[in-house]
Amino acid sequence: MTVAPSFPDHPTILIVDDEEDILDLLQYNLAREGFETTLAHDGVEALEKAGKNPPDLVILDIMMPRMDGIEVCRRLRQDAHLRHIPILMLTARSEEEDHVRGLDVGADIYLTKPISIPVLLSQTKALLRGVRRYETPPDLLRIHDLSIDRDRYLVYRERDGRQEELRFPRKEFELLRFLAAHPGKVFTRQALLDEVWGRDVYVVDRTVDVHVRKIREKIGNEYIETVKGVGYRFKE
Repeated sequence: MTVAPSFPDHPTILIVDDEEDILDLLQYNLAREGFETTLAHDGVEALEKAGKNPPDLVILDIMMPRMDGIEVCRRLRQDAHLRHIPILMLTARSEEEDHVRGLDVGADIYLTKPISIPVLLSQTKALLRGVRRYETPPDLLRIHDLSIDRDRYLVYRERDGRQEELRFPRKEFELLRFLAAHPGKVFTRQALLDEVWGRDVYVVDRTVDVHVRKIREKIGNEYIETVKGVGYRFKE
């Protein structure tokens, strides 16, 4: 039986795992949904393939030989040409510390093994829809001493008459821009998850806290205010 593609332009997904049966399982099910797939058996191979042919999304295992998924994610987020690719991270470990480590280096979603194929497919499609939602015409948001360029995914800050260029992973950028577009308005963590990650993406509330912390590390604490017991707001 032929299954009609869910996405007409056949996005390419790079699947990275050292277990052959996992690669076969994911490749088969993603192909049934109309996705093109590329396989890598470890982190080094994954970076080589991503550099040559950047995928639309990466499904990335953590525990692998030669280079683990945490380091792969970190290097993808450091690469100007690859930093905006959505990353769905897989692991057999469910401890919160591992979850936070994945988010810290820029993973968008964190799923634990054994893999639920329906959940993985749902999260994959939701991430790709989120990417398209932000593929809009050039748009520059200016607030305080920040200029947030949605077309180039760059943030510029004026300091002492000089313009500083700041780079963010995709979700950090989208969260910063959403808050900056609504100065003074308080958003709960759940509201931010719904707006930035999407209502059909499963991520925990802690995800917002991790991303806000990473944003503050780059631009300072004076822009995003914590409203105790509620959530966050951007300074008016």
